[in-house]
Amino acid sequence: MDSKMIGNKIAGARKKINMSQAVLAGHVFVSPQAVGKWERGESMPDIITLNQLTKILNVDLNYFSENLSSLNALNKVVQKTSEVKSLTDSLQPQLLTNFSGNDLAKTDFAGVIAHNLKFNGSNLHGSDFSGADLTGSTFLGSDVREAIFKGANLTDCSLSASDLTASNFDQSIFVRTKFYASALDGAKISNTKLTDVKLSKTDLRKTVFENCVFVGVDFDYSDLRGLSLDGQTFIGVLFHNAALNETTFKGATLKNVSFRSTFALTNKYYRAIKTICFEGAAMDKLTYASLKGLGADLSKVILL
Repeated sequence: MDSKMIGNKIAGARKKINMSQAVLAGHVFVSPQAVGKWERGESMPDIITLNQLTKILNVDLNYFSENLSSLNALNKVVQKTSEVKSLTDSLQPQLLTNFSGNDLAKTDFAGVIAHNLKFNGSNLHGSDFSGADLTGSTFLGSDVREAIFKGANLTDCSLSASDLTASNFDQSIFVRTKFYASALDGAKISNTKLTDVKLSKTDLRKTVFENCVFVGVDFDYSDLRGLSLDGQTFIGVLFHNAALNETTFKGATLKNVSFRSTFALTNKYYRAIKTICFEGAAMDKLTYASLKGLGADLSKVILL
């Protein structure tokens, strides 16, 4: 793939909408230096990030038409790997596991038991997955707005670069589920336990979490600014490199929770930690000591 051509395309579209490198970097959770390298042709965004850039820059993949053949080849490699796994893990015909590129808006999938399904580039707007067992399924670049996943089993599922706006995940089963660069504005995750889940490069500022238990969850590079996590339980959770300005943990329980950045601690990071509200939260001594060292306000915290 011609990284220089891709870089020129990114720079051209960015300048056309008068967006700075820093602002663009913030939208896709990378550094401004990374955007600079893309535009100089020194490196390239991965295919998922490229898909996100098309939305942010108000272009489509045809904008990168000279490289569509290479992109399609990469997609085929990814799809082929998933297909091999599906054939190994399931006896269902491929016809009934691959729903990629289909218009399935408002489709009734409630109660189905179907593992390793593929919804890549699919329209699932308003579809009902209530009580379905979707173990190992993939949602990539799909429209999943207002979908209902109430009580659905999402173990080992991957939801990447998909629009999950206003989706309902009440009582869903989350085990090793992965969210990557997906839109979760207005989505509701409630009355559930999230185990070993990874939310990477995901904007969670308008996501609703209610009555949740987080165990071994990793909020890698995700944006939680202003998010209310009041009254919920966090055990062995990582908030590394997450944006946490004005996040609230009122009345929450925190055990073995890490807020440290994997990069050098800057004054900006310390200031962000100081804006987090832990009023009435209960935490173990190690979590307390770690936050105290970062300058968090722990004046109204209860030690376990």
